[in-house]
Amino acid sequence: MAIKVSRKDQGEANENIIRRFNRKVLQSGVMPLKKEQMRFSKPISKRERRLKAILREQRKAEKAERIKLGLK
Repeated sequence: MAIKVSRKDQGEANENIIRRFNRKVLQSGVMPLKKEQMRFSKPISKRERRLKAILREQRKAEKAERIKLGLK
């Protein structure tokens, strides 16, 4: 979906063109769609979730061990 804005006349200021463009973008509803697409993430498989959980637990145990030994 392309939004086209052209100069009304040669003397028109850039700020007016930008203002008209922003208004057209808001009225077209493009921004909510794009924001929704940015937030979408593919669901991960059960196997990947398990592997990540195992790694998280291992790191947590290692960190607790270092704290226990006084290293960090």
